[in-house]
Amino acid sequence: MARPGGRRQDSGECVAELREWRPVVYRKCTDPLWLLLFFLFWAGSMFITGYAVMAGAAERLVLGYDSFGNICGRKNTPVKGAPLSGQDMTNKKYVFFLNSCSLEMQSLKISSVSLCVSSCPQEQLNSLEDLQSFARNNGSCLCVYNLNVSSYTLNPKAAELCPTLPVPPSKSFPLFNRCVPQHPECYSKYASVLISMVNEMDVFHRILSGILAGRDTVIGLSVLALAFCFIVVLTFRFIRALLVHTLIALVVFGLLFVSGVLWWLYYDYRNDPSTELETQKENVKFLLGYAIFSTIITIVLLSLILVLRKKLQFTVQLFQIVGKIISRIPFLLFQPLWTFLILIVYWIFWVAVLLSLGTAGTAQTTSEGQVEYRALSGIWYMAWYHFVGLIWTSEFILACQQMTIAGAVVTCYFNRNKNSPPRHPVLSSISILFCYHLGTVVKGSFLITILRIPRIVLLHLFNILKQKESACAKCLLKCCSCWLWCQEGCLSYFNQHVYTTTAINGTSFCTSAKDAVHILAKSSAEFASISCCGDFIIFLGKVFVVCFTVFGGLMAFNYHRELQAWVVPLLLVGFFAYLMSHSFLSVFEVTLDAMFLCFAIDMETNDGSAEKPYFVDQELLMFVNQSNNLTEGHKHRTMRRDNEDGTELQPMT
Repeated sequence: MARPGGRRQDSGECVAELREWRPVVYRKCTDPLWLLLFFLFWAGSMFITGYAVMAGAAERLVLGYDSFGNICGRKNTPVKGAPLSGQDMTNKKYVFFLNSCSLEMQSLKISSVSLCVSSCPQEQLNSLEDLQSFARNNGSCLCVYNLNVSSYTLNPKAAELCPTLPVPPSKSFPLFNRCVPQHPECYSKYASVLISMVNEMDVFHRILSGILAGRDTVIGLSVLALAFCFIVVLTFRFIRALLVHTLIALVVFGLLFVSGVLWWLYYDYRNDPSTELETQKENVKFLLGYAIFSTIITIVLLSLILVLRKKLQFTVQLFQIVGKIISRIPFLLFQPLWTFLILIVYWIFWVAVLLSLGTAGTAQTTSEGQVEYRALSGIWYMAWYHFVGLIWTSEFILACQQMTIAGAVVTCYFNRNKNSPPRHPVLSSISILFCYHLGTVVKGSFLITILRIPRIVLLHLFNILKQKESACAKCLLKCCSCWLWCQEGCLSYFNQHVYTTTAINGTSFCTSAKDAVHILAKSSAEFASISCCGDFIIFLGKVFVVCFTVFGGLMAFNYHRELQAWVVPLLLVGFFAYLMSHSFLSVFEVTLDAMFLCFAIDMETNDGSAEKPYFVDQELLMFVNQSNNLTEGHKHRTMRRDNEDGTELQPMT
């Protein structure tokens, strides 16, 4: 690492100071080929989006559709060859089957003709006159659309175009908007066919229907997670010892309570005799996995809290220093809000495209003028491409935030006059990022993506091998998945330092990685314990947000057990809650890591003399010295105790 060759100027601009440390300026775009690759990838995503919008119809999953290609509850466009298609069904929200008492399944489709009606018959209709009277009084026609109400009793084909008599009383089912017959014999036949249809549905479609059915709950839980994120951010900004103890107590309570609720729900579902649907069986399996995972996380975190409880006061002092840095850049706290809004917009876009892909099919007309939808080939390949886009783009957005925060912290650290911070450091960091360092961010997020995708594939293979007796293969897949997870965590932590080094030097990803390794190799032992304590408290804040959001989701989703794979939307909510908390709390995490990396570089390139004075704030310098003295004192006491026990001390070399 080259030392600066001349005397530093007392300028308030960080760029002028850093040019002396390394003669690379912000005039060159770093990693431009990776930026081009990202643009090409997004061009493919836009092609898939256009294809999904043109070929898909997500409303069919929940709203339902009739036998003539009309989606209930909305306006429709005509289908070629189907004269009864393209009708306005805005006021007709329910699906009614003409032969509700004699339904049959044929190739995953119900054989009976279905219609969109405005209301289901509440009483039994025994004749065509009753059908005609019901249509006139309630405005709900139960016969095929091309048969006029006045012709119900006159048309000789009315018996074929109207429902089978007698029509049993029915009630609208809230999830799939179907008219469910209330007569015991008809209900048992209808329920058995509906259960068979749902059980034989593709898992992908069941998950999509669960997301659509619980979309309001998912949105509400996301807002709840956002509120929890604001609470934790304010706690860390004005942190005191009492707040730290309160946060830890709430995290412990949340972990124990969520684990207990998961085990209770698993026991309740497992002993429920009405568990018939495949979705309910999947809920039981997922609940068992959630309960085991939550219990393991609870035990590990409680053990770490007990081990690190004596360093709480030390952590409070550390966060007070970080809060002082953030107070010089007050707009830094608003940075996660913009990141969160961008992520929300992208996630909504991603889910909408996924729903459209899941319902993409070609409308084909039959000889009777009815419409059937055939699934298109190649949808699964597009779905996987779309899934890779979710991981890469989300990581890219979060990496842009890390680079922005690191650039602002670097600007304020390498500023001589601490009482007069640089003007608009956040805007300056954003402009430098978009002009010169987007390729570096793309490369860093791509490395995390290529580690995460194989882990997801391994988990998928593990689920396939669950039905087989290959214990060796299962163990091997678990070991590989754990190894990839550890590699991904280490890479995420290392990328933060690479982005900080890029903000200081203006170099490419690989060059910044080499410089970061050089600095961390010299100072890792000095700052490891300090950084670990701060990162652990930040991680507890993320756990707090996820725990209480998942608890709210358990209470909300548990009331809709019947036909939803609700545990998958719950997992989606937990994942989004973690990403939100990570987005908000990464301000403190990146600030902490960037501060220590700048401190290490400051100690590496300066000696505190009049010619090379330190940039470090005196409070931070005293804190680091105090922490090092405590560490050395602990080592000295340990060595002296070992010597008293008869262990020979070895000379230091």
